[in-house]
Amino acid sequence: MKALVLAGGAGTRLRPFSYSMPKQLIPIANKPVLAHVLENIRDLAVTDVGIIVGDRSAEIVEAVGDGSRFGLRITYIPQTEPLGLAHCVLLARDFLGEDDFVMYLGDNMLPEGVRDIAAEFRVRRPAAQVVVHKVANPQAFGVVELGADGSLLRLVEKPRVPRSDLALIGVYFFTPAVHEAVAAISPSARGELEITDAVQWLLSSGAQVTVSRYTGYWRDTGRVEDVLECNRDLLRDLEHSVEGVVDESCHIRGPIVVEAGARVTRSCIDGPAIIGAGTVVEDSHIGPNTSIGRGCELRGTHIDFSIALDGARVSHVTGLHGSLIGRGATVGPRPDRTAHHRLVVGDHTHIEVSA
Repeated sequence: MKALVLAGGAGTRLRPFSYSMPKQLIPIANKPVLAHVLENIRDLAVTDVGIIVGDRSAEIVEAVGDGSRFGLRITYIPQTEPLGLAHCVLLARDFLGEDDFVMYLGDNMLPEGVRDIAAEFRVRRPAAQVVVHKVANPQAFGVVELGADGSLLRLVEKPRVPRSDLALIGVYFFTPAVHEAVAAISPSARGELEITDAVQWLLSSGAQVTVSRYTGYWRDTGRVEDVLECNRDLLRDLEHSVEGVVDESCHIRGPIVVEAGARVTRSCIDGPAIIGAGTVVEDSHIGPNTSIGRGCELRGTHIDFSIALDGARVSHVTGLHGSLIGRGATVGPRPDRTAHHRLVVGDHTHIEVSA
């Protein structure tokens, strides 16, 4: 079995971050979302992976390389414009050949993995096996409708009036039968080749299509709120490890990771929290559920339930909560200490200040 990972999306809901980096490289627990995805695929005993890339392909290639550090062989497949998930299958036809494959959205987090579901597919080999999860807002997803016996009746993409709360969550297993389906469908009203239409074509043609329920934690990391919540969830299983320097004046509570080369001085850290390599923390309070990237500087700061990306600098700012601070960003007081704010704000930025 091979894998097809989709990493070409623009990530409009993650602006302004997605202006400067692919959304699949946003770090969760100091590791890019795409790295979590590739590790999950490796756990399925799959080694040949095709990655669909768009106009940010150079950054994806730089982050992933040839895949050897994940124990994978990576083939990059360019997509010049986003024309739907089924279009990605068309583009990957030569790579996929006549092999079965798992298709996996590159911005989805399923920390518990899908090993059991993959094993079920390998034994039964239906033409398609879709993975679903109960959601509160099914109208925002592709939704499956099941019969009384649990069999699949139909799939509907973003229904106005959902008849089910079981949403497709971006993991699909296919045999080569899907290629005929993809070739047979037409673009939807939004101009895309929908994978739901391809699966529905298989179902309507009499092919076997099965549904597997994923009951673990799942998050589409398409919004800042989702990124922070997912970071919180992954940090719950953090194993305490201090390879950097934490001086004797510091107060540590709960599990923390201080990576090699990091230095923490006269500070308090309430875990779970990660301090990245080469980061300096002085006279600060790092609260729970916080990931600080590599090469950051935090001085005189209180921050919790937040993520600071590599190279961020935060000084003498207290009460930072639920924040996502970009690469190389600087947050601090005005040099003249006057009691007003100065902001340099990019497109689609969201800022909250106290009255």
